[in-house]
Amino acid sequence: MSISKTLFICVFFVFSVHSFAQVTEKNYKIYSVKDAKEVTLSQIADDMNDCDVLFYGEEHNDSVTHFLEYKMLEELYFKYNSSVTLSMEMFERDVQTVMNEYLKDFVREKNFKKDARVWGNYKDYRPMVEFAKSSKLDVVCANAPGRYTSLASRKGQSALMQLPEDSKKFFAPLPYDTASGKYYEKLMETAHDTSSSKDTSKIKAPPMPPGYSFIMGQSLWDATMAYSISEYLAKNPGQKIFQVNGRFHSDERFAVVEQLKKYSPEAKVLVISSGSDDTFPKIDWDKFKHLGDYIIITDPKVPKSYDN
Repeated sequence: MSISKTLFICVFFVFSVHSFAQVTEKNYKIYSVKDAKEVTLSQIADDMNDCDVLFYGEEHNDSVTHFLEYKMLEELYFKYNSSVTLSMEMFERDVQTVMNEYLKDFVREKNFKKDARVWGNYKDYRPMVEFAKSSKLDVVCANAPGRYTSLASRKGQSALMQLPEDSKKFFAPLPYDTASGKYYEKLMETAHDTSSSKDTSKIKAPPMPPGYSFIMGQSLWDATMAYSISEYLAKNPGQKIFQVNGRFHSDERFAVVEQLKKYSPEAKVLVISSGSDDTFPKIDWDKFKHLGDYIIITDPKVPKSYDN
């Protein structure tokens, strides 16, 4: 490892030590489905040599996962340098300009956080954004603005088609594909808590009000993230995109991964599925290997970053 990279690690160790002090290598296990054995983040980075997009599917309040996402970004950077781009569900397409201004140090963090409408647990994602800023990496604000997913859920794609053209640039081109097959069935077993949650959670679906289409809203969410990735790849060939999203959006190669095939059929993708499980550290990997190329099981005893 070069002296410059060693110094870089030291700087970011000081930066992130407060957030990640309670997490160690004893708090997680990483399994390669292809190799049928436990591996390291460095080996995942090596596997990206011939791939374009690495999806990291997270549980939003998993402290260990946030530590690993940061370390994964670090590993990718040390291997591929400026060829790495961070893409995030946590930012919506209409704040891309704000993100770009912050990354280039034109605006202060307090203005960035306000104007970019950061999530309530932004402290969990801040280390990655700051890493990208210091490393001069792009960050893709991949998600559709909530006002449009809400509109799609309430009134369908026909309502989106009536929006001004300037509005339509903030979500996937119309018409977008809607969930089908096994992913549709999976969605119907879950619900999106529109009052407080930022992502689909695995709870029984409550009765929906008349005219409400959870599928339409969720599909716009997925299609827009896929389109954002595809659009960036088209403009920046050769980049390695590290996409961070809730695991529901990439587990089993459904949702965003499936939608990406429409926009970038040639893109080569790897999927990480990460979450805690009460069986840790004695894990039956056969129970989880259908979820992705790499499975990360984290220690449920580590305190969550926030309560559900």
